[in-house]
Amino acid sequence: MDEKPAQAILTMPSSADREAIFSRVRGALAPLHERAPMPDYTTELAVLRQMMGNRDAFTIFSERLVRVNGIALTEIAALVARLREGKWLQGYCDPVLWPMLAPHFGADFTVETTYDRKRVDDYAFGITRAAGAIAETGTIILSDATTSRRLGALTPWVHVAVVERAKIYSDLPQAVAALGSDSNVIWVTGPSKTADVEGILIEGVHGPGVQIALVV
Repeated sequence: MDEKPAQAILTMPSSADREAIFSRVRGALAPLHERAPMPDYTTELAVLRQMMGNRDAFTIFSERLVRVNGIALTEIAALVARLREGKWLQGYCDPVLWPMLAPHFGADFTVETTYDRKRVDDYAFGITRAAGAIAETGTIILSDATTSRRLGALTPWVHVAVVERAKIYSDLPQAVAALGSDSNVIWVTGPSKTADVEGILIEGVHGPGVQIALVV
């Protein structure tokens, strides 16, 4: 008679279990009054970067962003047209940005300035502020200090990062020096990607499938 294979029973930790884990973490961190200092580095390590010369940082950033399947725009009307073309008509917008953007959106859009994490599937796009960008790699920089709601930047299919032109840095060392001691920085280079399954590149699995930079 064939024996049935044993089945593992997975159970979610209870609130008491979670609190016990967090208590141990807090206890381990309590004696550490200061964060460990960042290691010293030299900008000379960036020997592989192409010299920018007299080229505009925005031009290089736009070129590199396109190479990683991102989109760079400079006009709000172009952004609205792209969202409308994709039928991405409902989304979230940072309340600080909405007064600037609102006059360009039509009545066919539903835009909320308060993100409801219980309705993550309702938001086709999210518009948030960026801390800056890196021309060398086409990277958008997000941080806790500038991102109104992190889920608004990570869960919608389309993420629009509003980047100030003056905060497009030439390379990574320059960006790190400008960011200071921000405790949480996310480097976004194009749409979310993974090739875990059979080595096939798939976009939009762990984050947005469309990454737009609106440079103002």
